[in-house]
Amino acid sequence: MLRVGGKWLAPKEVESALSQHPAVAESAVVGRQDKDDLVKPYAFVVLRPGHSPSDQLEKEIKEFVKEKISLYKYPRWIDFIEALPKTSGGKVQRFVLQERVNELNIED
Repeated sequence: MLRVGGKWLAPKEVESALSQHPAVAESAVVGRQDKDDLVKPYAFVVLRPGHSPSDQLEKEIKEFVKEKISLYKYPRWIDFIEALPKTSGGKVQRFVLQERVNELNIED
């Protein structure tokens, strides 16, 4: 669970909304602190074949999610990746993604 905007947010809820977009094959959401030290959703997205990462697609996905769930829940950042890190049992290794986010410089 993430504490976003003073409310609890289940990453699965954001991932469910992301998965409804036709370009998204799968996704995982973790928290990232912004420049004001507030936690916001950060999404890792694997695209379906035939779709390529772009700023336009990122914007389109964000707008799509805003229409599906509450505004405070949409991912502020989207990182397009080839595959999500998973255990041998197929569960997403969120800690690996969280470590990747924690290494990023806070720009916005």
